[in-house]
Amino acid sequence: MLLKELREEVLEANLELVRRGLVLYTFGNASGVDREQGLVVIKPSGVDYGKLKPEHMVVTTMDGEIVEGNLRPSSDLDTHTLLYREFPSIGAVVHTHSDYATSFAQAGLPIPALGTTHADYFYGPVPVTAALSDEAVQGRYVHETGLAIVEYFRQGEDGQPIDPLAVPACLVAGHAPFVWGRNAHDAAHNAVVLEAVAKMAYQTLTLRANCESVSKALLDRHYFRKHGASATYGQC
Repeated sequence: MLLKELREEVLEANLELVRRGLVLYTFGNASGVDREQGLVVIKPSGVDYGKLKPEHMVVTTMDGEIVEGNLRPSSDLDTHTLLYREFPSIGAVVHTHSDYATSFAQAGLPIPALGTTHADYFYGPVPVTAALSDEAVQGRYVHETGLAIVEYFRQGEDGQPIDPLAVPACLVAGHAPFVWGRNAHDAAHNAVVLEAVAKMAYQTLTLRANCESVSKALLDRHYFRKHGASATYGQC
C-alpha cells in the first residue's frame, strides 16, 4: 500500500473534522501531499466517515491522475491539487462546510481580525474570493474554485501578495472554507480554529456591527509570539 503513513494521517484529519462537528454526513474532505514523490492522498467521494480506513484513501498525482485506490477521489480533488501546485509551502488541505465560516462565505464577507484569538492563527482577515462567473461554474468548476483562491492570494490586499502559511484559509464566495497547513494535523487544527474565530466574529459583529479590527501592534504581538524565528509560545 502506497504512502501508508500519509494515508493514516489524512484519515485522522478527516475524522478530526467529524469529532469537532465541522462536517455533516459525508460533507467535507482532507488531503495530504508527499512532495518528494509528487503524490496526493485524499478522502474518497461520498463514503461515510465511520467506515473509512487508511486503505480507502485515494492516491493521485499532483495533476489528479489516480495512482492507487478502488474508490473515486473527493469531488474537490482539482481544488486540492491546484493549491498544492501553486502553494509549495503547504502539506495538507481541508475543506468543510462548518456553520459560521460558511455563513461568512455565503454572505461574501471576509472574517475580520477582531481579537487576539484570531491573531494567534491568522495574520490578518481571512479573505473571501470574488464570486465565480457563470462560465466558471458551468466549466471546470472545481478547478476554477482553486483558481479563485490562488488569484486572491497573489493579488492580496492593495496589491500585496498573501503568504498562504500566514493566512492558512480562504472562504470561497457562496460556497465554504478551504483551509491548509504544513501537514494534515496542522490543516485540521486550523480548520477547527477557523470555525471558532468565525463564530466569535459573528457574535462580536452582532453585538457591535461597526467593531474595528485589532491594531497592527496587537496583531503582530500575538501572531509572531507563535510564528516565525522569534516565537516564544510553548516549549522549545
